[in-house]
Amino acid sequence: MNPGATAAGDILQPGPLPNRLQLTPEGRLRHLLTVEGLSRELVTEILDTAESFANMNEKAVKKVPLLRGKTVVNLFFEASTRTRTTFELAAKRLSADVLNINVSTSSAVKGESLLDTLRNLEAMNVDMFVVRHQESGAAHFMARHAEPGINILNAGDGRHAHPTQALLDMFTIRRFKGDFTRLKVAIVGDILHSRVARSQIHALNILQTGEVRVVAPHSLLPAQVQDLGVQVFHDLEQGLRDVDVVIMLRLQRERMEHAHLPSEHEYFQLFGLTRRRLHVAQPDCLVMHPGPANRGVEIDSAVADGAQSVILQQVTFGIAVRMAVMSMVMGVGGA
Repeated sequence: MNPGATAAGDILQPGPLPNRLQLTPEGRLRHLLTVEGLSRELVTEILDTAESFANMNEKAVKKVPLLRGKTVVNLFFEASTRTRTTFELAAKRLSADVLNINVSTSSAVKGESLLDTLRNLEAMNVDMFVVRHQESGAAHFMARHAEPGINILNAGDGRHAHPTQALLDMFTIRRFKGDFTRLKVAIVGDILHSRVARSQIHALNILQTGEVRVVAPHSLLPAQVQDLGVQVFHDLEQGLRDVDVVIMLRLQRERMEHAHLPSEHEYFQLFGLTRRRLHVAQPDCLVMHPGPANRGVEIDSAVADGAQSVILQQVTFGIAVRMAVMSMVMGVGGA
């Protein structure tokens, strides 16, 4: 592969050994590209560091000076208001300067390669890139070619990984449930196309979760998904029985056009989370969703807004988790 000719739309494959890129020789975070391969101790350290930032909303001044003088670039080739906004807030609460690049109006659309984009922004003396890209491996590519001292955070790449989403989900579960080893967790929906599900599965297994389930129709499950360390269910009520946490995934409407599913209505009838279906789970089962939720497709509004839902808490905790990751990759620790 000629990296100089790699354009934003080209397919980029993640490296086989991401930890060689994302960890220092001492085992500290240099970049965050994937949760796959991280140690339980390091994931726990990220969550513990996030705890030190979690109560900043209650303070009169919601800032700490840990990244003062640093510049963070949000480089989003895919639109995502929630993820970009929480990364921006996290950086600003660490006192960093933030630059948001609107790729849809940038030279990348005119055919500039991803490497050219990286080099031009590096010339502006920035310190960190938060990268979201439609192709798997884009963040790994940037990490391989970034100048020393520049940190890369993966904000979602293709179907591959969304590490900070998985980490904020783990933080949310730990806040409400504590010990992962006693938990049964079900991930429900479009597992096949979901980078979030892949990262969640890795994170749950790293934290030694008692049982990890995936629940989906055959057409929305990857081949050999059980090799990831999950139990597979094709019936929602069976998959939800006695679980402590259920994570619903967004059904991507574009998949309907490729005949993966006959209709949204039929999907909701079979796999939509309703109060009645939730009754087979534990009485205090948490309901989670990475957002944005399609109400009436994967989840009923009564459940999304119900007492067991922690969907809004996920958003709040996402800021603390992203603050933790940013501070750790730059070697400055917690609050």
